[in-house]
Amino acid sequence: MPKITVPLSDTKIRNAKPKSKEYNLADGGGLFVRVKPSGAKHWLFNYIKPYTKARTNISFGKYPELSLALARAKRDEARALLAEDIDPKTYYLDQEKQRASEIENTFCKFANTWYQLKKQKVKEETANKAFRRVEKHLFPSLGSCPIHNLTPKLLIQALEPVKARGNLETVKRLCRYVNEIMRLAIAEGTISTNYLVETTKLFPAPQSKNMACIKPERLPEFMKALANSNTSITTRLLIEFQLHTMTRPIEAASAEWADIDLQKRLWVIPAERMKMKKPHAIPLSPHVLKILDTMRTISGAGRFVFPGHLDPKKHANSSSANVAIKRMGFKGELVAHGLRSLASTVLNEHGFLSEIIEACLAHSDRNDVRRAYNRAEYLSQRQEIMCWWSEYILKASQGTLSAA
Repeated sequence: MPKITVPLSDTKIRNAKPKSKEYNLADGGGLFVRVKPSGAKHWLFNYIKPYTKARTNISFGKYPELSLALARAKRDEARALLAEDIDPKTYYLDQEKQRASEIENTFCKFANTWYQLKKQKVKEETANKAFRRVEKHLFPSLGSCPIHNLTPKLLIQALEPVKARGNLETVKRLCRYVNEIMRLAIAEGTISTNYLVETTKLFPAPQSKNMACIKPERLPEFMKALANSNTSITTRLLIEFQLHTMTRPIEAASAEWADIDLQKRLWVIPAERMKMKKPHAIPLSPHVLKILDTMRTISGAGRFVFPGHLDPKKHANSSSANVAIKRMGFKGELVAHGLRSLASTVLNEHGFLSEIIEACLAHSDRNDVRRAYNRAEYLSQRQEIMCWWSEYILKASQGTLSAA
């Protein structure tokens, strides 16, 4: 006849005295208290492992920190797992690992990883600006939040103050950054689903603002104003150089002689100075070569084509073109970056292929295969466009555009 186990009581456990050797007080169903010679009392659960059928123990904790009622609840939970052929010890270890992972894998941790990767894809200045936005607006409330626990509600609460200040463009950018960070966590296997992907739809879309740009028919007016302006020759030639090469203000202002091959008539801007972190080759028209000849007499043996006014060892300030354009009477109508839009408009109106125009502007094609083809095949076609564009500008400056 099997031995009947009398369930334990708190009184019996509490009054159990230590002996020279440890001994057990059984409660039934595999649960028992082990009394140590030191007087410490530990809850243990004895069971047969699924599949291997090996007998083993699992610790539930100490008595009285873990009460009799709680120990029995844990025993019942373990027996329920065994009924599903789940090893309780393995299950609890997995749970502990998951909890530790949730504590360790915070939004802040993944945001820092995202920042390091972003610096490899875009200009460091761009990556720094993005990370500062995340630090300022999201870290205070979400930084220490486990990425598993990041919900749309939490993100919305963090973004509401930004929205209230009317910074809708910042809200849009932050939503994009968060989703980039979440995709990184998915790629690493820390989370399996991104529940924040639609959050941006809950906020008003920002008003799109194009860079201020004049219409093509006003190019002669602009060229005349530039020729008659009292701006320095370096700044005037910088504006012309940027206009002819269709580059961004910072790309033109930071141009280095080492990157220009006058014999091949080619300027190759290194990846680290490009917005999309990809090198950009620009065929140079005869007029651009004349600009460079003039600037060589000014910059001498210096590193930069357009040296700074106060410190020739540094390049010209990229904002100097905008200051000059304002003084020329185009405030609110044109900015230096808008010169790229002007070139794009004219070239498109004159029937040049859009993909070649985009290549001239260093706009990155999202199709990897087509992008590789562009780099390999479009250089000669871009050379033709750059020469045509320079001639167009010269005719505008001479007032003979109607004959173009």
